[in-house]
Amino acid sequence: MADTRRLDHKIWGIAWPAILANVSIPTLGLVDAAILGHLDSTRYLGAVAIGSAILSFLYWGFSFLRMGTTGLVARAGGAGEPGEALRILARSAALGVAIATLIVFLHPLWLTLGLSLMQPDPALAAPAASYIRLRLLSAPAVLATYAVVGWCIGRQDTRWPMAILLVTNGSNIALDVLFILGLGLASDGAALATACAEYLGLAVAIFAVRRARVPLPPGALRRALADRQGYGQLWRANTNLFLRTACLLACFAFFTAAGEKLGEDVLAGNALMLQFLLFAAFSLDGFAYAAEGLAGERLGARDLDGFRTVVHRCAWWSAGSAVVISALIYTGRPLIFPLLSDLASVQAVLSAHSGWLVALPLLAAPSYLLDGVFIGAAETRPMMTTMWLSALGIYLPVWWLAQPLGNDGLWLAFSLFNLARGVLLGWVYLRYSRRGRWLAA
Repeated sequence: MADTRRLDHKIWGIAWPAILANVSIPTLGLVDAAILGHLDSTRYLGAVAIGSAILSFLYWGFSFLRMGTTGLVARAGGAGEPGEALRILARSAALGVAIATLIVFLHPLWLTLGLSLMQPDPALAAPAASYIRLRLLSAPAVLATYAVVGWCIGRQDTRWPMAILLVTNGSNIALDVLFILGLGLASDGAALATACAEYLGLAVAIFAVRRARVPLPPGALRRALADRQGYGQLWRANTNLFLRTACLLACFAFFTAAGEKLGEDVLAGNALMLQFLLFAAFSLDGFAYAAEGLAGERLGARDLDGFRTVVHRCAWWSAGSAVVISALIYTGRPLIFPLLSDLASVQAVLSAHSGWLVALPLLAAPSYLLDGVFIGAAETRPMMTTMWLSALGIYLPVWWLAQPLGNDGLWLAFSLFNLARGVLLGWVYLRYSRRGRWLAA
């Protein structure tokens, strides 16, 4: 019992800063949406929804710089090699800056492709493209910060990621008010505010690494940055995460595009509802982060019993938290929805479909937690295969069959997609446990 209490204390020590930091992400989205939703047209909110979907596909597609770094650093820490963990960070951050440079250089190509695939209303295409171009100014800061956050979580330190996100999102909100309301820049103002805030977040991330003061031999970082084999290993190890995340973001982009086909009001309402879903996801990710750091450490130390105990306790706390979040969303709807938009048509969409938001935290919680377990174990192939199976085998077929239900059919497909991810990953977890695969992974 004492050991369980100590483990729970450790889990919450990692989870609460991550929850507080993560909740600020959808809070920022809600503030963006609320400010834009009170302008004289839904066009600006729709443009940000389209632009954010395309950028998320790019940025989050490379979130392996966070997830892959976490798993490798956690296992290096469990093996007693903090210097190797810092070398992994250096290569991951350098790779992030290189990728960001390529993204900026090639943006005319992928921007045209993204808009042609989403096929937004012509009234939304121009402001969405302008929003994306301005947000690209901070691409190097975004991807380099991913690497630092992953390094921190792998070291079971979520306080610095909390500081990074709170500084980023707090300054973003303040700059939103200045640029959107003060200067009247509408969706362009939202983009500029985010770009400036992301560089402030990078400054905090660099400070966090310097404060850690991990001892290294002279020239070790320079040699790590020039180690081609190390970059190759990093890329190969994270290919599965890249493909998995690309599929996830394609599902979100498809959701936005399908909502846009149902009208501007549905697009705006779904954009607001997605912020509530992100609130639940980022809150539950606190326990996934705890699983990443603690489970990876236990596997690095070759402690299989400790690994299983970490997974079980994190699962218990994740399930309880999902129930609380669903209850909060259910009771808070009448108070929060009117604050998000004073457009009656958008409020009607929120009221008609908000029941999906109550169910989704319960349906999706297992997939969030198991993502953390597999990331910490540095066993990423199942994450990729189950994501694609859920998307191609559940999400798209259900959406196709449920089209007569309109927006309810879209939300049904999205909900079953999230449930399928958890079910399939749970099956893989049990299969690995029966076959003694975890220490060999």
